[in-house]
Amino acid sequence: MLPIDLTGKRALVAGVADDNGFGWAIAKAFAEAGASVCVATWPPALNIFLNLLERGKIDESRQMADGSLLTFERIYPLDAVFDTLADAPEDIRENKRYKELGDFSIDGLAQRLVADFGAQPLDIVFHSLANGPEVKKPLLEVSRAGYLAASSASAYSLVSMVQRLGPLMRPSGSVCSLTYMASERAIPGYGGGMSSAKAQLESDTRVLAFEAGRKWGLRVNTISAGPYASRAASAIGIIQTMVQYCEVNSPLPQTLDAREVGTTAAFLASDLASGITGSTVYVDKGYHAMGMAVSMAPGAAPSGD
Repeated sequence: MLPIDLTGKRALVAGVADDNGFGWAIAKAFAEAGASVCVATWPPALNIFLNLLERGKIDESRQMADGSLLTFERIYPLDAVFDTLADAPEDIRENKRYKELGDFSIDGLAQRLVADFGAQPLDIVFHSLANGPEVKKPLLEVSRAGYLAASSASAYSLVSMVQRLGPLMRPSGSVCSLTYMASERAIPGYGGGMSSAKAQLESDTRVLAFEAGRKWGLRVNTISAGPYASRAASAIGIIQTMVQYCEVNSPLPQTLDAREVGTTAAFLASDLASGITGSTVYVDKGYHAMGMAVSMAPGAAPSGD
């Protein structure tokens, strides 16, 4: 057997705010493989997430294969558009959802990890962060501010995290993120500059793999996941259509399960993937390999005629 074994490793998953998205599935897969897991949550969603956990509202989702409940070593506040607390405008720092949280920046997260666990506390960092305030707008209508905001939250945040967390990672550490095929193909409806941000993320993955590999011995990869109807993805407005289209037109005409992304993330973080870096790994039922649609009808398949 070649089990995925993350025993003795500590993972940080940035971008977990509920039990419905890829971030949750990734954190759970890390834990089921034996890792201890910390998560970082966007401040406006933090109290809701903590209440869901404390009141047992998501205990069913927390059930792991061995019958135990998924637990987190720490849950940190993180707004990854700010490298340091000083970068956050005063109205954000004084906002009731931020004010009592201390340093919610990326630098603040790094400092908290060192304070809680020592100088090199991490083996795995997973970036599950994306936001585009104008995602429903086609590119021809996106403002400069909206475009840059998408890039900041969805792409540069990875660069900043590697800058600050790379020195805190133990040898042979793994960094990974989530991308989407809109980085390389036109996906009508996926707007707001998010397609550009995902292209940046993939390019940065290759460059960071070289630089962080040479400097700290880290591996850096990204997972290109198929569309998935998470609560966060509902902001796109057409997510159900995207899911249905890909399900019908993929080589494996099935709906993507978040667990499939989670187990891929666990594999990439493990020693089994020690030779993989700078890669975009597709987990989309093969849709990326297709050159034309099979059908728009649910359940349709090639007739063979």
